Amino acid sequence: MKYQRMNLRTYALLILFLLISVVQLTAQQTYSIKGVIKDNLSGEPLPFVNVIIWNSLNGSVTAEDGSFTIQGVSPGSYRLQASFIGYKPFVTAEFRVVKSDVFVGIEMEESSQNLQEVNVVATPFRKTAESPLGLRVIGFKEIEKSAGGNRDISRVVQSFPGVASTAAFRNDIIVRGGGPSENRFFLDGVEIPNINHFSTQGASGGPVGIINPDFIREVNFYAAAFPAARGNALSSVLDFKLQDGNQEKSSARAVVGASEVAFSSNGPLGKKTTYLVSVRRSYLQFLFKAIGLPFLPTYTDAQFKIKHQIDKQNEISFIGLGALDDMKLNTGMKDMSDENKYILEYLPVVKQKTYTLGAVYKHFAGHNMYSLIASSSYMNNKNLKYKDNIEEPERLSLDYNSGESEFKLRSENLFRLPYVQLAVGGNVEYIKYTNESYQKIFTDRPFIQEYNTSLGLTKWGLFATATYESYNERFTASLGLRTDANNYSAQMNNMVDQLSPRLSLSYRFYKDFYVNGNIGRFFELPAYTSMGFKNNQGEYINKVNGLQYIRSDQAGIGLEFRPKSYLKFTAEGFYKHYDRYPMSLTDSIPLASKGADYGVLGNEAVQSIATGRAYGLELMGRWYNYKGLTFIASYTLVRSEFKDGRNTNRYLPSSWDNKHLFTFSGTYSLPRNWDVGAKFRYVGGAPYTPYDLEKSSLVEAWDAKGNLYYDYSRFNSGRLKSFTQLDIRIDKSYSFKKWMLGLYLDIQNALNSTYNQPDVYIKTGKIMNPEAPISQQRYELKPVKRTSGTLLPSIGIMIDF
Repeated sequence: MKYQRMNLRTYALLILFLLISVVQLTAQQTYSIKGVIKDNLSGEPLPFVNVIIWNSLNGSVTAEDGSFTIQGVSPGSYRLQASFIGYKPFVTAEFRVVKSDVFVGIEMEESSQNLQEVNVVATPFRKTAESPLGLRVIGFKEIEKSAGGNRDISRVVQSFPGVASTAAFRNDIIVRGGGPSENRFFLDGVEIPNINHFSTQGASGGPVGIINPDFIREVNFYAAAFPAARGNALSSVLDFKLQDGNQEKSSARAVVGASEVAFSSNGPLGKKTTYLVSVRRSYLQFLFKAIGLPFLPTYTDAQFKIKHQIDKQNEISFIGLGALDDMKLNTGMKDMSDENKYILEYLPVVKQKTYTLGAVYKHFAGHNMYSLIASSSYMNNKNLKYKDNIEEPERLSLDYNSGESEFKLRSENLFRLPYVQLAVGGNVEYIKYTNESYQKIFTDRPFIQEYNTSLGLTKWGLFATATYESYNERFTASLGLRTDANNYSAQMNNMVDQLSPRLSLSYRFYKDFYVNGNIGRFFELPAYTSMGFKNNQGEYINKVNGLQYIRSDQAGIGLEFRPKSYLKFTAEGFYKHYDRYPMSLTDSIPLASKGADYGVLGNEAVQSIATGRAYGLELMGRWYNYKGLTFIASYTLVRSEFKDGRNTNRYLPSSWDNKHLFTFSGTYSLPRNWDVGAKFRYVGGAPYTPYDLEKSSLVEAWDAKGNLYYDYSRFNSGRLKSFTQLDIRIDKSYSFKKWMLGLYLDIQNALNSTYNQPDVYIKTGKIMNPEAPISQQRYELKPVKRTSGTLLPSIGIMIDF
């Protein structure tokens, strides 16, 4: 579909952007960066630490109480670099100086040896002994100013090597050939089951993220070598680090973005307590209506963080995140296209509620830091569908109402010993999964699938990691072990069956050249939708079928070159072997190839018999914020395959077998607070399965699903053409005495590129053989060409005050 016109809002904001950009407003203000530096385990302040603005000469030295002040700082984005004898040099996450003084807390880690000199170069390119491969640290500026990112971390991650993207209006994360259900998310240590509005239950993607990017300090994105403390992941872990509220003065920010309006505030609640809070409301439904999409989503989300410093050795944080989603069908369109008719025929009305509440307690005790994390999460997912979207009882084809409640408690202990650092911990969780489901199904005949589930589940796990770092971090090693179990069945309640060892090594063999490696076994629990699925006899049929944890053995090796503190090149090869993946007993394909569409993944009869593999090579060059330039250039060669469910000796491409991925994403800061950015993506064509027109044309089959049926005997035998997309963004900010104004113009798909998707068919409403028995009657089907790619300009306003 093509975007032919901009709406009135876009025109008005574009005129405002151009007018205000030629006006000289005020002389630029300067502010101070204040903070305190402490030992990361003892919590004791560190005096006489050298602290400077990274890549500058402007700095200070901490006082006896660990405090420092750097004056004369202009508005902008900065990092701090801290160095001190006996401690590892440290570069902070990026932060903003907007319209007031900023407070930055720094925790430094003691060196394993008592060094007399600090020879390790401070760099923002962080890696750990536990995860020397596949770890990317993403700063807030990359999120906020990423072209085409719409301030959504899931879209920003798609710029990194090994990450593929799916449909234009979804942000599914496809990492190293793994499915969208294989990712896990943590927010300041609290696990967040869902980070997207209108998410696919049982997977992870959606059209837009829930987390407000204004609060993000940085994101640790693990594409391999997952920390033992972060279990239940096979493809990636996104570990979000939130900012703390300003300790000295309250401030606020209002944003009119590409899809929502937002308001956030942060500041002190007392001498020892700070807060962050935000509320967002979408107007995505107006944008989708303007460009003629068949569904109109509306969402609201809220987020908060309260941090209280009990004393020098104890602190506690409270975190909350919630969302309300309501998607309606755009059935009132004039001159409706055949493609929109096709989507409206099968797409259900979706309503979702989700929230997570968590508390993180930390105790600093000399050479030991103890953390206790407690959380409660809930998700309710309702899908409703009527034949021809006419709401009459006899036309009901889908009434799905499911809830997932999770109560989690995790303990982590970090010990610093001579030459070795040890982390140990465990977790216990209670899960409640409910489902009231009514659905019309057609296999070789029509029938009603109807069941009611109330599944209670207890999970537990243990983990330990020992890491070693030699002098100047020339050699590092990490040995970890994790194990998980639950009381679902005999196949899952023995911790020995889920032993998950992993080993990581890194060696600097010449100047700034490193060789890194990792090998490990990882486990993931199948989706609750599969564990709680019942047949019409009321049996937990997948428990009867022996459902097990999914297992993946993974190995990787890579070279790393850091010629400058701001420049890094990497080459990483990886191999992943999947075993015990759930295989659909209805269509004989693994669930690994599903999950990148609206609805539900896993609510069907499955068996843990699928095996597969993903392997490839990643190349990346990354230049970080030096002389105003930040960019990532990456290329990935990836293959993702699973064995045929009908012929186990033959590997077939999975739905994520794109083969070639290339991305260039960068921003450049110009004088007078201008920033320009661009992102270019090349994504190799994905496999697809042809439709079974013989089955789809049957009246009973079409009326049950409102959609075409795949011919799984030809699973992924077709392949789409590759597609490219160029996004462009321009930012401009203005600093006033007590407030700041930011404007941006973002153009997604600036070249108006299109790419073809498989042709589909819609019913004309005519039955070709009305005289035949109902089981033999067929609709007349009409072919519909499908193309995707929409030039989408948008303008946003940000006000800090």
